[in-house]
Amino acid sequence: MRTELTFKALASMPNRYQLVQLAAKATRALHRPNTRVQDTMNDALERLSAANHVQSEMVMEASLESVSAEQLQAA
Repeated sequence: MRTELTFKALASMPNRYQLVQLAAKATRALHRPNTRVQDTMNDALERLSAANHVQSEMVMEASLESVSAEQLQAA
């Protein structure tokens, strides 16, 4: 359902208005003739949630690496 897609995309986005703007831009960019706008919007929200998930994983990995480097220096 779109609600679940919205909450997944919103999980790592700090501002819901920013999410709406990005979803609208992505929907306009991804939309093809003879397809439903609803399906295009669902695809855009899936892509945004996947991108946010990957980005948040990269941030977590970078922070873990910096913490482990600090611990090595302290030892």
